[in-house]
Amino acid sequence: MGRYQQEFRQSLTEPDQYWGAAAKLIDWYTEPTVVLDRSNPPFYRWFAGGMLNTCFNAVDRHVRGGRAGQPALIYDSPVTGSQRVMAYQELLDEVARFAGVLTGLGVTTGDRIVVYMPMVPEAVVAMLACARIGAVHSVVFGGFAAAELATRIDDARPVAIVTASCGIEASRVVEYKPILDRAIELSPHKPRSCVVLQRPQATAPLLAGRDLDWQEQMAAAQPADCVPVAATDPLYILYTSGTTGRPKGVVRDNGGHAVALRWSMQHIYDTQPGDVYWAASDIGWVVGHSYIVYAPLLAGCTTVLYEGKPVGTPDAGAFWRVIEEHRVRALFTAPTAFRVIKKEDPEGKHARPGPVEHAVPVPGRGAARPRDLPVGPRPAGHPGHRPLVADRNGLGHRRQPDGPGADGGQAGVSHRPDARVRRARGRPGRRGRAGRRGR
Repeated sequence: MGRYQQEFRQSLTEPDQYWGAAAKLIDWYTEPTVVLDRSNPPFYRWFAGGMLNTCFNAVDRHVRGGRAGQPALIYDSPVTGSQRVMAYQELLDEVARFAGVLTGLGVTTGDRIVVYMPMVPEAVVAMLACARIGAVHSVVFGGFAAAELATRIDDARPVAIVTASCGIEASRVVEYKPILDRAIELSPHKPRSCVVLQRPQATAPLLAGRDLDWQEQMAAAQPADCVPVAATDPLYILYTSGTTGRPKGVVRDNGGHAVALRWSMQHIYDTQPGDVYWAASDIGWVVGHSYIVYAPLLAGCTTVLYEGKPVGTPDAGAFWRVIEEHRVRALFTAPTAFRVIKKEDPEGKHARPGPVEHAVPVPGRGAARPRDLPVGPRPAGHPGHRPLVADRNGLGHRRQPDGPGADGGQAGVSHRPDARVRRARGRPGRRGRAGRRGR
């Protein structure tokens, strides 16, 4: 029996032992007393009794463990012609300082913060800062129309909103502040504060008494330490698109979320600390939450934050440039991206030759990792003999072990009957002029 089959069988027959062992990859202030609390089915709770901090596991522990100088985040923005590399120490400094901004605004554990931002490093900083102090972030896709944003503001009831002056869609600048102002006007709930990142492409007017400049607040803030939270405390709320009705808020808990994502980076994506990992998605989607922000950082990898498109920024070779330039080891994307690239460049004229390792399929777990690793069929019985293509439709060729993140008691997903966020109030979600439906 192969190692995968052994682990899969154990996850079914001995789930507490299996996922209890996986939880050892996470640093805890207090170890969980129960791996899976089955006392109130079907409202299961993972790692009950445990205390941790997701931000500490994603950032602080890597700095303490000797990775302070390793790149944590690579920001690549073809739409602005800029790049930025943030080492783990720099990311820690900015996250701790913005956490201080939030605490200075009176944000405490359990408060909700709406993050309405484009694909910029500050968006990741804001998410991690919320996790650092136990606040619950709710990221809304940048550019969503005012009515959709208002519905989410009214349901989440944030004490503060973090936004940017604009986003960039290919060559078009989308000003966010007018959309946000209109959304707040439409929403019965009014946030106390809005922190605005001013981008060079557009300057947003600030409303006195409510709006605050990101840079000014960061300059005046004191760094905030991590706050221990229960494994069953919420990490974030993410709303469905509302395509089939009103948007629903899905709540992810801290403990099961951290364990499942850390486990997945090793067992599904064959990534190790120091590897460069790219999820070509958006932080407004669950893929972006999981595999742009949290999973790579929990694993000590370098994550790529890409502000661009598969084609048109500037051409169909954009993905290959990012993979080659940043030495990407694993790519997570939607099949649609490859279809668009193939349609635009059917003969692959924009593709650049380079190491095969830096493209999908990702080598199977336990596979050799030389730079010239060939892509193609592998010998029967080899751990990775079936090509593994990672996309948001799943792996397709094999079922993963049940446990945190699996259906039926998902780790990190609230099934509590008293969960505050269930169904958004207000108008049904619809496509807005400035945004797209959620994914």
